Amino acid sequence: MTTADTTGAAVLDQLQRQSGDPGRRILFTGATIVTMDPGLGVLNKADLLVEGDTIAAVGPDLSRDGAVVVDAGGSILTPGFVDTHRHAWQSQLRRIMPDVDDLGAYVMSTLAGYATVYRPHDMYVGTRLAALTAIDGGITCMLDFSHNSRTPEHSDAAVQALIDTGIRGVHASMAPHFGDWDKQWPGDLARLRSTYFSSDDQLLTLRLAALATAEVVGPALAYGPELARSARELGIGVSVDAVFGAASSQAILGWAEDGLLGPGLTLIHATGLTPEAWRAIGETGTTIALAPTSDAQIGLETAIPAIDEALSAGVRPGLSIDVEVALAGDMFTQMRALHTIQRMRAVNAVFGSEREPVRITTHDVLDFATLQGARTNGLRTTGSLTPGKKADLLVIHAEDLNNMPLNDPIGTVVLGSDARNISAVLINGEPRKWNGQVLDVDLPTLRAEVHASREYVLNATAR
Repeated sequence: MTTADTTGAAVLDQLQRQSGDPGRRILFTGATIVTMDPGLGVLNKADLLVEGDTIAAVGPDLSRDGAVVVDAGGSILTPGFVDTHRHAWQSQLRRIMPDVDDLGAYVMSTLAGYATVYRPHDMYVGTRLAALTAIDGGITCMLDFSHNSRTPEHSDAAVQALIDTGIRGVHASMAPHFGDWDKQWPGDLARLRSTYFSSDDQLLTLRLAALATAEVVGPALAYGPELARSARELGIGVSVDAVFGAASSQAILGWAEDGLLGPGLTLIHATGLTPEAWRAIGETGTTIALAPTSDAQIGLETAIPAIDEALSAGVRPGLSIDVEVALAGDMFTQMRALHTIQRMRAVNAVFGSEREPVRITTHDVLDFATLQGARTNGLRTTGSLTPGKKADLLVIHAEDLNNMPLNDPIGTVVLGSDARNISAVLINGEPRKWNGQVLDVDLPTLRAEVHASREYVLNATAR
């Protein structure tokens, strides 16, 4: 069956009737395909075939045999965006402190305040809201840095929220900074691993989350040999937050001496690090998750996203959202902020001289938001529209009012588009957004749950 575009209800009905069928074939035709695969590049007026959960082929004039055909003319197909670090449980507190002064103000209001009264239900509501909104904005994979694991039930609720949305989720578990908790972490990771993450071929993966140093809450949450051993025994990666400045730089050099750096470790922010620390990161293949708006708006260390330092060390970073209590929750904002800040700095650095500025491009930031994000999250089977990879992809209208006419597809995605232009999102081959609407969401019920959870948290904190 063919439709004029991805808005066809009949096509969606046909896809949903075949849901779960490993032989289901979906053929997108006539699209501009931004593959983000270095060997494939950008294809004009091309087709993309999905078989089951996998991209089967990309190219012109693919066979339509047995496929549900979607005419994607006038659209751009891209890989789904990958968020490498978001504290999803906070979502019912979005923009509650939009002009936060500094990291201390965030920590004391959110981690030492609101977080301490969260119930498992609030974890579920916040995490589900974050994941659904991520899908709406084209984020097909989200690492939830879940640092409010007060009880096993809190962790279960956060994981279940990811399951219920159908997002490709990474649950990075960490104990809370302040308040009462069961002291079950990191031991409870073994239970989580066996309960929810027993297969390596599934939408959800598990990581251990930690802090860089003991400065804020003591040594129990700080990455080092003991936590590295726990992760190694479970066969999971590690994400380390609050990597800033001199203390974190010294910690990184210590980890290098202990053999604790490497591709399975992600350092988040990496702001204000020393050249020696960057050298150790680059030499070991350690991954980096930048948070462009968080660094700049909250004023973390130098307040400048460490993109030039990362690239100089040979590291192509992933991008992340961080905290929606003070920041935007979409990847378009992160790409544009990083693109603008780096290019501003590059020109400013050579102003008044004859040197040429070294500037990143829109292709660079889209690479960070897709292929490099997947690598940073420890995922090799997504991040580009490469045959054989999982079908995590976006259909973006290129002829909408704010995008037409299409002149440069990557520039249009990075600088022109937003969530309203995303007509369809597929995750693991399953439609999760269609005709511009996130599927299987009872919005009035969700809204009531979010408001009720927010009111509970605010009232309980005020007592």
